[in-house]
Amino acid sequence: MAKAPKAPIVDRDLIRELTKLLEETGLTEIEIEQDGQRVRVARNASAPAFTAPRAAAAPAPQPIAAPLDPSKHPGVVISPMVGTAYAAPEPGAKPFIEIGTQVKAGDTLLVVEAMKTMNQIPAPRAGTVIQILFEDGQPVEFGEPLVIIE
Repeated sequence: MAKAPKAPIVDRDLIRELTKLLEETGLTEIEIEQDGQRVRVARNASAPAFTAPRAAAAPAPQPIAAPLDPSKHPGVVISPMVGTAYAAPEPGAKPFIEIGTQVKAGDTLLVVEAMKTMNQIPAPRAGTVIQILFEDGQPVEFGEPLVIIE
């Protein structure tokens, strides 16, 4: 009589720990291999959470609709220089803009410090700020999208 193949034992505590680690770190996927067993935990993915050793390849993940490229939005404001972006005129001050702020053409949106000079970045047109794409104090590159105005 042939013996049925032994089903892999799933370490549920390990999966819970890995899931908690995903939540704490903001990662979307984590995979570890131990003693010939591989465990993969992913958020918003269609691949299985547990794969036995020498298992067939996991199916390809389903394509997820990628967010629109902010640089292609007609209301994008890009960095005119390399530097450090600041949301307020000085530390602790109220930011120039927030999501939902109504701006007029020429209003200051942020400052970019380059070579110890604070450069005000003006709104190129009137509208409502719908996205802020930089973190206060973050280095920015020339041409990097900073804000979207609609």
